[in-house]
Amino acid sequence: MNCKRKMLLLILGLSLLLLLDHYSRKNQEEELQLSDWFNPRKRPDVITTTSWLAPVVWEGTFSRKALEKHYRKQNLTTGLAVFAAGRLADKYLELFLHSANKYFLTGYRVIFYVMVDTFVKLPQIRWEPLRRFKVFIVTEDSWLDNADLVRMKTLAKHIIWDIQGEVDFLFSMTVTQIFQNNVGVEVLGELVAQLHSWWYFKDRASFPYERRPRSAACIPFGQGDFYYDGAFVGGTPLEVLNLVEEYLSGVTHDLRLRLNSTYEKHLNKYFFLRKPAKLLSPEYNWDADFYPPPQVQYVKVAQQSKRR
Repeated sequence: MNCKRKMLLLILGLSLLLLLDHYSRKNQEEELQLSDWFNPRKRPDVITTTSWLAPVVWEGTFSRKALEKHYRKQNLTTGLAVFAAGRLADKYLELFLHSANKYFLTGYRVIFYVMVDTFVKLPQIRWEPLRRFKVFIVTEDSWLDNADLVRMKTLAKHIIWDIQGEVDFLFSMTVTQIFQNNVGVEVLGELVAQLHSWWYFKDRASFPYERRPRSAACIPFGQGDFYYDGAFVGGTPLEVLNLVEEYLSGVTHDLRLRLNSTYEKHLNKYFFLRKPAKLLSPEYNWDADFYPPPQVQYVKVAQQSKRR
């Protein structure tokens, strides 16, 4: 009896090992390697790889065909959150949504999370297939006092209660942006940061980091990697939530000390400590007031002037 039991346990153990080996090989086959889709040598005129070996996505560096082949199997849903209140919503929301509907992750499921105040009139849009639209009303009356703080608090709340169970990736953008060309699966990643279109071309010593040592956003002189733009950030819902919660914690710390550092400076501190897995070039948020330099060959997203 003992011999039979030992034999059965041995057979069961071998079966489990074979099963684990099968799934391990399957996962290895399905895992997308950086070299499968990214070729930094095709753009020697720009920074294409960080010191921590994260890719910087420029036109010409990536194979969308290879990425499509991988992501089509994943059955993905991506969220795109935009915040709009008052005058900015009236002026830019319809244009933002029309352009995102046309150019953002075409052919993939996307849920647009539009966070507005109670006075905004929502535009009528004919949505492309696989697109959905959700509206969250922001009831706080402090938009004008600190709009960034309100929108981050709102985003955190809705990630926890609504968003995290619906999407695989989540991006947050400002309503003054407009998509001008296809923005596809090359932007997907665990934690994605946007290089600032102005400061990318400046010396690091001139970056407008928070320098006051008492601030939670402080990056000391001589340190820092890039200057990141808060207009376009993303990743998995959990990573975005971590970013937002760190920002809220930093703001709370600073307010106790009567300091008032900006959202973008807190964002830069977060990415200084928690290196992003992927960086988007200035092509993904170019300032429309300036003619692009030779390095910016293909503007994907334009930042509209708020003065217009």
